[in-house]
Amino acid sequence: MRRIELDIVLNELLAAHPRISDLNFTVGKPCQVAADGQLHAANFPLAGGKLTPFHTETIALSLLGNNRRLITDLLRHGSCDLSYHIKEGLRFRVNIFSQKGFLSIVMRLLANKVQTIDELGLPQCFKLMAREKNGIILFTGATGAGKTTSLATILNEINENFPLHVITLEDPIEYLHQQKRATFNQRELGTDFDTYANGLRAALRQAPHVILVGEMRDRETAEIAFNAAETGHLVFSTLHTISAGHTINRILGMFDTEEERQIRSRLADSLKWVVGQRLLPKINGGRVAIFEIMQNNVRVKDSIINGESEGKTFYEIIEAGKSYHMQTFDQHIIKLFSEGIIDEDTAITYATSKSAVRIGIDHIKNTKGEKTSDIEELKIDMDWDIQRKR
Repeated sequence: MRRIELDIVLNELLAAHPRISDLNFTVGKPCQVAADGQLHAANFPLAGGKLTPFHTETIALSLLGNNRRLITDLLRHGSCDLSYHIKEGLRFRVNIFSQKGFLSIVMRLLANKVQTIDELGLPQCFKLMAREKNGIILFTGATGAGKTTSLATILNEINENFPLHVITLEDPIEYLHQQKRATFNQRELGTDFDTYANGLRAALRQAPHVILVGEMRDRETAEIAFNAAETGHLVFSTLHTISAGHTINRILGMFDTEEERQIRSRLADSLKWVVGQRLLPKINGGRVAIFEIMQNNVRVKDSIINGESEGKTFYEIIEAGKSYHMQTFDQHIIKLFSEGIIDEDTAITYATSKSAVRIGIDHIKNTKGEKTSDIEELKIDMDWDIQRKR
């Protein structure tokens, strides 16, 4: 398949599915598009029905072109990441991987414009993050939760307002930042640097004010990130964790036990914010982002250094930290339910503490004069009581 043919097919799929987020090409299944977090079969003009190994291999080769590094990665490691664009300006993040001896492809559609914090309705404290002078800010959550998009809006806030030097280390480059007030140098793994650790080490010699590390994958990267934060740089990165507490434990787990005390102290001093992100289905279709936000303060610092204890868990600290722009996932879920954006089943399903969310929902229902229980009346079985006494 020639590239021009693939581009035509991709354009047809995008036109037929306006809310598409991903394309999935898997042997034995029809071409599938992901919309609102679910897969739907789509008509792929070059395949009559289910995709064959020939179809997926042909698509993969068109995407790879003659890039020897990517082909080597695929053969040696079983998968490779790349970016792909079509002439209309649309861009994809692509992962090609081997499964059961066949090739599969997942293509994530990327926005061709970096939106602002206000345009996406993101928390206003993101603007405070853009104004931090040094330290580490971490975004956490599952793949596809929107961490990269949120980080792009913060970098755009910096770009619009501050004459700073920003270096990004990405795998691959997803959002292209225009040169505005800030100076952007965006580097791609495998093309511009070989590992995150080496890229970050080199960045410290490139006079940056802000550094984005696509993912904090290992101890070496975390160690250099600490050094960067401690020497006056602002470092953004991501982790695949589900909460602030898990994030702290994941970082500590990268280091040896005998180093724990020192790492806790360094983390307590360097960490500025931890933002967890998830996507929930909305009532009228589409998805909405929810956030857990933790800002480092005296209580957070104490729990990082000494560990969590009763009454001093990160969840409890965040729950009581509204004045510090903090919120738990559950508090955000209750807010969205009160605004009619998500339904009760979704709220309970995605809750961290289901009991806390149920209490919040019942309070909202009481305020509106709605029932909080399906039990309308209780009736004592008098016949059974009489029979028991006989």
